[in-house]
Amino acid sequence: MRALIAGNWKMHGLLADVATLAAPLREPAESLACDLLVCPPATLIAAVAAALAGSKVAVGAQDCHAKHTGPHTGEVSAAMLKDAGAAWVILGHSERRADYAESDAIVRDKAEAAIACGLTPIVCVGETGTQKAAGRAEEVVGGQLLGSLPDDFAGIVAYEPIWAIGTGHIPTEADVIAMHAFIRAELVRRFGLAGHGFRILYGGSVKPANAAALLNLPEVGGALVGGASLKPEDFLAVARAVAG
Repeated sequence: MRALIAGNWKMHGLLADVATLAAPLREPAESLACDLLVCPPATLIAAVAAALAGSKVAVGAQDCHAKHTGPHTGEVSAAMLKDAGAAWVILGHSERRADYAESDAIVRDKAEAAIACGLTPIVCVGETGTQKAAGRAEEVVGGQLLGSLPDDFAGIVAYEPIWAIGTGHIPTEADVIAMHAFIRAELVRRFGLAGHGFRILYGGSVKPANAAALLNLPEVGGALVGGASLKPEDFLAVARAVAG
């Protein structure tokens, strides 16, 4: 299965930025040995989808509501995201879990809504520095997997050690290998043979300088890229680090 390099633009970008952030990805994506995905803010999904139409770059969103419609002021449903041009959606990112108190149950409901609307969910899991120091990383990640993934899960898991996001601190290769192996084992234990088919992304300060080392480790099926995805040349450098 081809690796997936997904860019999370977070709360960055205006309409004027689409030409410089998205358009430069079109032609290079044709020759990559991996799949490429960009997840802009909801306000830019339609414009980015139009700019990348006909290319090999997929477009996703950064969140969705668990309900398909209703009196939920300020929210955006999975159906609305698909209508705007998204095919993927990031769910349960650590920033949403922390800033908006999103529980595993909420993430699970959102994943079910995404799947029902034909979006592929990328469900994020990961431990804090305090939890890691206490030796609870597997306990925390295992609990998030159990609580966040619906029984009919059809998507991707992204492991993002929270203490590494935006900090420049990178887990050792041994740490990444161990956690990805643990996640794979948990997926197989719950979903059987299908558990072998889910890609597991690594996220947490992925940059051109460390991409090759991280992306070619066992069970690492790609990367969830933050800051580096806002510079097309860096984002493409990360993608080119995937072994062909």
